[in-house]
Parts: sequence; structure tokens; C-alpha cells
Amino acid sequence: MTDPSSPLPTLAQRYGSRYRWLLLFSVMVGVMASIMSSTIVNVAIPDMSHHFTLGQERAQWVSSGFMVAMTVSMLATPWLLARYGYRSTYVGTMVLLLAGGVTGGLANDFSLVLAARVAEGLAAGVVQPIPAIIILRAFQPHEQGRASGIFGMGVVLAPAIGPSIGGVLVDLFGWRSIFFMVVPFCLASIWLACRFVPTTAPGGATATRGAALDWGGLALGTVGTLCLLNGLVELRGDAPLRAAALLAGAGLAFGAFVAWQRRMAAAGGVPLMNLALFRHRQFAMGSVVAFIYGTALFGSTYLLPVYMQVGLHMSASNVGTILLPAGIVLAVAIAIVGRLADRQPTWLLVSTGLALLALSFALMLVLRLDSTIWLLVAFAVIGRIGLGFILPSLNLGAMRPLEKPLIPQGASTINFLRMLGGAAGVSLCAVVLEWRLAAHGDSLANPLTSPARLAAFDEVFAWLAALCALALCAAWQLREK
Repeated sequence: MTDPSSPLPTLAQRYGSRYRWLLLFSVMVGVMASIMSSTIVNVAIPDMSHHFTLGQERAQWVSSGFMVAMTVSMLATPWLLARYGYRSTYVGTMVLLLAGGVTGGLANDFSLVLAARVAEGLAAGVVQPIPAIIILRAFQPHEQGRASGIFGMGVVLAPAIGPSIGGVLVDLFGWRSIFFMVVPFCLASIWLACRFVPTTAPGGATATRGAALDWGGLALGTVGTLCLLNGLVELRGDAPLRAAALLAGAGLAFGAFVAWQRRMAAAGGVPLMNLALFRHRQFAMGSVVAFIYGTALFGSTYLLPVYMQVGLHMSASNVGTILLPAGIVLAVAIAIVGRLADRQPTWLLVSTGLALLALSFALMLVLRLDSTIWLLVAFAVIGRIGLGFILPSLNLGAMRPLEKPLIPQGASTINFLRMLGGAAGVSLCAVVLEWRLAAHGDSLANPLTSPARLAAFDEVFAWLAALCALALCAAWQLREK
């Protein structure tokens, strides 16, 4: 048995050169569980709504509550690692994720289900920046791309496989089974962590009780995120003044957050987000790419199934069949590009990925009701190859120039911005789609599709392509001087 207090050098000596891969695999299992918990619940929302007699708005908070908690809690990861070390932080998040899954599965009250989802979101947010920190600290520069590729391939499989398994579980055992699905992953990750994850803080330092957590920054970030997401949702309704007030509140909260972080740093405190990160040109540009990439990725994840079902009138089973090859191609592309990232400039890989993603959105404009299904498969595959170029390369390109002590802050910040963009992307795509449908005299309530409806979808795809082209301008600035 490994000594419970074993630091990183002792573990590395015990397990030899393979130790860093064992460490990466240990945290990968937990991150897969957290990502699976974020996506799999969507297939259970209809049954859950029926069980608790919920309206669509209340039921949607099962996903929204998770998303807000996950996005904001990412900023607390560096403080938790410095205070409690890798192992305690990681095991703590897995225990919280496990408790959320069991509680949600046994709950007989919707408020308890919602609380369980928020707990799962908090755990998912804290754990997700940890692998990027480990890759940049435990692996040599010539191995970091390969490690990112292997990790990315594993993580991509979670949302690809999760909903399919979740659908079977809901049909066989009901919506409660969805919550219990994370239990074996959590138990496995806790066992692995006790063997392979060091007790030290990043850099091999002993975890110590340093400065207090920046609760003010955490509160302002939470308020800003809540106002932003709710404001975007209200844009889809009939209350434009409420939407404007919420979006203005989001702007004020995020402005106050930046001012508070500056004040904390000037007073010698430990801010939640170290704004000194943005003095590094590559990190600043990588953050812009991460935000826009998150918006396009999550927005298209919502848009593509809707387009295929209500635009092209395909069945749900056909949608799954079409997206499956693209998911497999994505996993393979990430593994290949990860190896390329050790030899090729990361800015070139990220730029290639964004160009392919923009091309896949632009190609959707040529599809018509009588287009062959293989065209849609090919266009989806092109987009997933683009994602395969971006995923392993972006973090490396943005964070390699950072000083070692800034890496934990960099990982949490870039993940926060990517998730914030992703959370906004789903609502933005829905808002733009409904706006363009109304402009063409149509709505999703109409069961029949038409060339006018396809034109509305085309305009949303063109908007996503333009977003990716905008991110391409920032990606070029990832070049090292």
C-alpha cells in the first residue's frame, strides 16, 4: 500500500516512468464522471417533469443549476489545491459528486433533486481544471501534447456514450437510475486517487492554510453568471425589460468582479482570478478563443439535433446514427492531434481546427430537404475533426508561456471562460433561431418544415461560422515570439 502521506517524488520513485500516466488516468476517471453527470440528465428531464408535475421552466433548472454551479466553482480550484493538496481536493470532489448522485436518485422532493444537481455541479467545476495543471506540471514539454490527446479522447467518450446508455437506463429502470450511473465511476476514482494522486499542492509544495477564499469574488461571479444565463433565457420570452435588466445586472456584476480582483491583488490578498494572467498575450488570446469556442461548441450541440429533427424532419434514432460516426472521428482526431501538438506549433493546430469548424457550419447552408443523408454526416465529421484539432492544443498554447506558479490559476480561468461561453451559447443559439424563424414567418410549434425554416437555420449556422472566423483572428496571436 502507498503511504497516505506520499508526496509526488515518492510516488514517482515507487511507480517509475509510468507514474505520470497512472496519475493522469486517475483524474481522468473522475472528470469523465463529472462530464457524464452534466450531459446524461437531459434524457431524464421528461420523465422527471412528469413525476414531479413540473413545468418546462422549473424542470430546466436541473440542467441550469448544474451549469451555473460548475462554471463558478472552477475559479475556486487553485485555492483548494493550495490549501488541501491534490488528493484531498480530488477525493473531496468525488465524494460530493457521489453524494449528489445518491441523493438525487433517492429524492422524493424536487427541491432535493435540485440541491443534488447543484452539489454535482460544484464538484464537476472544481475537478475539471485539475488535469490541465497535472499535464503541464508532471509531463515534459515533448509529452504534453500526447497526454492532452489521450486525456481528451477519454473525456470526449463520456458525453458521446452517456446519453445513449442513459436512454436505455431510463426506459428500463426510470429516471432515478440516471443519478446512480456516476456511483461506480466515483468509487473507482476515489480508490485510484488514494493510490496515485499526491497529497502535495501544485509544484510539490506542502498544502498549508494560507489566505482565506475570496468569497466576495465568488459571490460576484455567481451573481454575474446567474444574471447572464437568466437574461439570455428571458430574451426568448415576452419580457424584454426583464431580460435587459438581468443582462445589465450581469454586466455590472462582472465589472464589479474585475474591480474586486484588482483591489484584492493590490492589498496583497489572493484573488479568485489573477488578472496578471492576461498580461501574457498568448493567454489573453487563448481566453478569447476559449470563450468563443465554448459558445460555438455548446450552441451547435443544441442546434444540430434541433435542425435535423424539426428542419430536415429526421427521427431521433436517425439523429443518433448520424452523430455517432462524428463522435468516433472526434475521439480518433484528438489522439492524433495530441501527438502533433508535441511537434507542431499549437497556434497552427488551433487555427486549423477553427477553420474546419467554421467550414462545417458554412457547409450546412448547402443542405436542402432532398439532400442525401451522407452529406450531413460528412459535414458533421468535418466539424468534429476541427474540434479534435482545438481540444488538445488550446490549453497548451495558452498556458505554456505562464510561470509555473500561475498554471493552476490559468487552468481554472480558461476553463471558466470556456464554460461561461458554453452556457451562453445554448441560449444565444436558441434566441437567434427563434428570431430568424419569426422573421421568416415560422415557429418551432409548426409541425411542418419548409424552405423558409431551412433559411432561418442557415442564418444561425452562418452566425456560428462567423464566430469561429472571429476566434481565428485571436488564434493567430497564440504564436510565440
